Amino acid sequence: MNVPERIVPDETERGIVALHLKRYEFARPFAEGKDVLDAACGVGYGTAFLARRARRAVGIDVSAEAIGYARRRYAAPNVRYEVGDVLALPFADASFDVVCAFETIEHLADPERFVAQAARVLRSPGVLVASTPLLEVTDERPDNPFHEREFSAPDFEALLAGRFASVELFGQRRLQTARHRALQRVDALGLRRRMPFLRRLGRVVTGTAAMADVSSEGVEIGPALAGATELIAVCRT
Repeated sequence: MNVPERIVPDETERGIVALHLKRYEFARPFAEGKDVLDAACGVGYGTAFLARRARRAVGIDVSAEAIGYARRRYAAPNVRYEVGDVLALPFADASFDVVCAFETIEHLADPERFVAQAARVLRSPGVLVASTPLLEVTDERPDNPFHEREFSAPDFEALLAGRFASVELFGQRRLQTARHRALQRVDALGLRRRMPFLRRLGRVVTGTAAMADVSSEGVEIGPALAGATELIAVCRT
């Protein structure tokens, strides 16, 4: 399956998968023994991951191809995958204890509508765990052609606070040595990206693993936003 902006673990390098799976690891304690919805679940690897702890997990995605793959590859007794639009969730009010929406909101033409839908299908108390790329200033016309809007931390928080009683923000970042961060500052022209031998030399000098080799232990999610590449919000009804 070759779909833009969609992670297929069996076809994607380990480091990229680790960056995405880290968010599901972060959410998994909230899912313990609960009914969970994975909104825009893609091929379902994260839904199946949550289901190991959840009472029930449902993955929904607008792509019939992705849902077909999920049903074949990530089936489990307490997992269900459905084709559907996250802007019009086909579930009754108060159907879930937890909703996860990772790297989803930036793709939506009407993110406010999705937040309202997530709040509607959550029980009380309920939790929405959502992530999005972190920008200093919200961009209404992102360079990424698959994104509708990319958010600053204050604007992302304000979007979610419109429907949730509390919103707590966390930052996700790769763990890097101080030497690696210093090299990034020095390499303002991006020479390492264009010259493979410099990337290999940099890994030896800095002690930071190459992106392809990063594991979930090489990624952290914490309350500090400085240096983060993604925002994770924990929203409570």
